[in-house]
Amino acid sequence: MLNSSRGRSQTRPTRSAPFAVMEPDHKKKSNIVGKILMVVGLTALCIIMLNKSPSLSTPTHFSRHEEGVTHVLVTGGAGYIGSHAALRLLKENYRVTIVDNLSRGNMAAVNILQKLHPQPGRLQFIYADLGDAKAVDKIFSENAFDAVMHFAAVAYVGESTMDPLRYYHNITSNTLTVLKSMAAHRVPTLIYSSTCATYGEPEKMPITEGTPQASCKHFPINPYGKAKKMAEDMILDFSKNSNMAIMILRYFNVIGSDLEGRLGEAPRPELRDQGRISGACFDAARGIVPGIKLRGTDYKTQDGTCIRDYIDVTDLVDAHVKALQHAKARNVGIYNVGTGKGRSVKEFVEACKKATGVNIKVEYLPRRPGDYAEVFSDPSKIRRELNWTARYTDLEESLEIAWRWQKVHRDGYNSP
Repeated sequence: MLNSSRGRSQTRPTRSAPFAVMEPDHKKKSNIVGKILMVVGLTALCIIMLNKSPSLSTPTHFSRHEEGVTHVLVTGGAGYIGSHAALRLLKENYRVTIVDNLSRGNMAAVNILQKLHPQPGRLQFIYADLGDAKAVDKIFSENAFDAVMHFAAVAYVGESTMDPLRYYHNITSNTLTVLKSMAAHRVPTLIYSSTCATYGEPEKMPITEGTPQASCKHFPINPYGKAKKMAEDMILDFSKNSNMAIMILRYFNVIGSDLEGRLGEAPRPELRDQGRISGACFDAARGIVPGIKLRGTDYKTQDGTCIRDYIDVTDLVDAHVKALQHAKARNVGIYNVGTGKGRSVKEFVEACKKATGVNIKVEYLPRRPGDYAEVFSDPSKIRRELNWTARYTDLEESLEIAWRWQKVHRDGYNSP
C-alpha cells in the first residue's frame, strides 16, 4: 500500500477498470524487506525470552548431578510406604523427587515432607501418571537421577481378582515404562518394590529367596502377585545385558507408622474393604465401621486363620536404604524383607485390641479369593549380605505407634 493520499488517488481503480494498477517495484521490495525484518526481530525476541526461562535453560539442583549428592526418584512417593521412604531418604540427606498421580497417594503427605525439608534442592513433587510414556520420558530428560525407588503400584489382593487388567497395566506395563526411561537416560540404579505374593503358596516355610516362583503348583494365585512376578521377570531379563545395579525387595505384610507421628496410613474411604488388616482394625476401633470382618477361618493353620509375617514400615524403608547403599553395577540382588515370624490373623486382631484399648467386634466370613494360608519369611540372606534385620518386631508396639497417628487423623490427612 502507498503512503500518500496522492499516490492512493492515482492508483485506485475505477469501477469499470478490469484490473488494479500495481505498486512500483521498489516500494513492494521495501515492504517485503520490512516484513522479513519484523519476523527476524520477533524470532530473536522469542529466543531471548526462551533462553531466560528458568524451566528451559537455567540448571536447577534437580537437573544436574552433584558430587556427593545422590538424587533418588521415588515413584508413588505420596503413598503409604513411598512417603515413609522419602522421609527416611531426606533424613539421610538424599535429594528426592516424588512422582505420583495421587490416585492412591496423599498430597498432604508430600506437603508435610516439604515443610520438614524446605531447603532448595532437597525435595520436588511432580504430578504424573507412569502410564504416560511421554510424560515419564520428559521427567527423566529434565532431571538428573542417580537412582530410582519404584513403589508406585495398586496393591490390594482382593481388588486384583476383581479388576486384573488394571493390575497388569499399573504394575507390569508401568514398570516397563520406567525401566525403558531409566535405560534411555542411563540411570544406574533401580530398587524395585516387590512382594512375597510372587512366591504363591509354597509347601515349605519359611520362604527363602530360592523358593520356586514358577512351578504350576506354587505359581501366584492372584493377579497382584502375577503382575509383580511379570515385572520381576522383565527386570531380570533386562539385567542380563545391562550395567544397571538392581535390587529387588520382596516384602511381606506392612504395618506401623512413622515413629514421630508425622506420617501414617490413610487409604481412600472407598478402598477400606480392600485395604490392610491394620486399617480395618483401626476403623473399627474408631467406630467408623461397626467391627472387623475376618475372611477365612478354615485354613490349615493353628487357629484356622491366615498366617502372615508383619513387617514394620520403619524397618521396611531401612531395608530400602541399605539396598541402595549396597547396590552394585551389573549385579542383581533379591531379598526377602520380613521378621521371620508368622502371626495369625486372630493373633493380629487381639494385639490390635490391646494397642487401641477397644474390644473390637469380629465377624467371621468365608475366604477371600486370592489369599494364601501361610506366608512368612526367612530373612537370613538380607541380614548376611546387607546387614539388615528387623528391629520393630513387637506387634502390639508397632500397632500402638500407628494408633497414635490414627487417633489424631480420624479422617486421614484431611483431618484438621
